[in-house]
Amino acid sequence: QVHLVESGGGLVRPGGSLRLSCVATGPILNINVMDWYRQAPGKQRELVASAPSASEPQYADSVKGRFNISRDYVLNKAYLQMNNLEPEDTAVYYCHCYASTGTGPAHYWGKGTLVTVSE
Repeated sequence: QVHLVESGGGLVRPGGSLRLSCVATGPILNINVMDWYRQAPGKQRELVASAPSASEPQYADSVKGRFNISRDYVLNKAYLQMNNLEPEDTAVYYCHCYASTGTGPAHYWGKGTLVTVSE
């Protein structure tokens, strides 16, 4: 079983920055992609940033130029650097990966970390 654990959420003022971290552990053979999703109160979960192993990162239009996703392929980690945060970025942020283990590929999710952008 693959486990994802997020960290780095918290309360920040508009215009501030936060860096989220995610680590994947377990019998991982390969991770095809690591993503960050978010879900705001009353809204559907949405893809924020994606870091495929074989292509360039992709971002939601709402965060382009403000957020940056990166990966540590050795440690199976993903990071989300969030700059110039806005109140609309308030949400629970979830780490996701599509990874292969001895039993085949599957989707895995973390439990989320809360980001609150407020005065």
